Amino acid sequence: MSPQSFLDVKDLRIHFPTDDGLVKSVDGLTFTLDRGKTLGIVGESGSGKSVTSLGILGLHKGGRARISGEIWLDDEELVSASQEHVRGLRGKKMAMIFQDPLSAMHPYYSVGDQIIEAYRIHHDVSRAVARKHAIDMLGRVGIPEPARRVDSYPHEFSGGMRQRAMIAMALSCDPELLIADEPTTALDVTVQAQILDLMRDLQREFNSALIIITHDLGVVAELSDDILVMYAGKCIEYGAGDDIFYRPEHPYTWGLLGSMPRLDREPTERLLPIKGTPPSLINVPPGCAFHPRCPYSELTDGMADTEVPALAETEGGHLVRCHMSKSERRRLWETEIKPALETQ
Repeated sequence: MSPQSFLDVKDLRIHFPTDDGLVKSVDGLTFTLDRGKTLGIVGESGSGKSVTSLGILGLHKGGRARISGEIWLDDEELVSASQEHVRGLRGKKMAMIFQDPLSAMHPYYSVGDQIIEAYRIHHDVSRAVARKHAIDMLGRVGIPEPARRVDSYPHEFSGGMRQRAMIAMALSCDPELLIADEPTTALDVTVQAQILDLMRDLQREFNSALIIITHDLGVVAELSDDILVMYAGKCIEYGAGDDIFYRPEHPYTWGLLGSMPRLDREPTERLLPIKGTPPSLINVPPGCAFHPRCPYSELTDGMADTEVPALAETEGGHLVRCHMSKSERRRLWETEIKPALETQ
């Protein structure tokens, strides 16, 4: 791991004890992120993506979660830090665009009041100055008539406008790390494109480190420098965006690509869904967690059923957690998977 990385997550584990057993939502996750760069975290629902983001922000502290590992943010370790200290970092040092802005924003306070409050926590300014800043931020994210809409309530905004207001609130204190959890969920495609363009422009302006958490590979392709693929709380593939999209080596990543609709060519066949369902995080299958759904598990001489594969480097920072040999994975990609995807 690079000591210069702005965000450095090492062997992060976030487990939740329940009456039915221990939920291993995040189970040994490691990655880095530099300033000005974007990391996309993808995976099906229940893979641990959102739990990871909340863990980085320290929002599991004080609850029932059992957290171990290290989270270094600008040379400061957060897992061992106090709740009060991490709370002081939220907003100024790191911020989050939540998945559902209607539930994340307080219904009884105007959008402007909520941005004003967030700004004044970290800046010793009058309410009038903070209000002017809130109007400016709403204007910068594309809210029409910001001087008037600053007094509107969240339910008076459309879905796209609420998402823009959430971005304005998250960026109001110029955070150095911005986490966006499903930033375009439930938005129509035109608004999605506008939101993604907005996030890209604002990241360039503030030189923020950006984490995009999504199950939409199209969003990841649009924004990410690096991509981390999660399954059952673990990273199963990690690498540069081009490696993940054009030279993927894990069967689960192949499945995600096969289930993604393509608009750049005429479709000739149905999408290729991943068979089965994600595993329970209480009873994760032994060995490779993906093996019950993997069409190639028989090529591992039984290791997939019993041994957890290591996350190993295949080349140039491209990491894969799979028992198949590199040559076997690449043969399958070139002869079976890639041709099938190209005919979709």
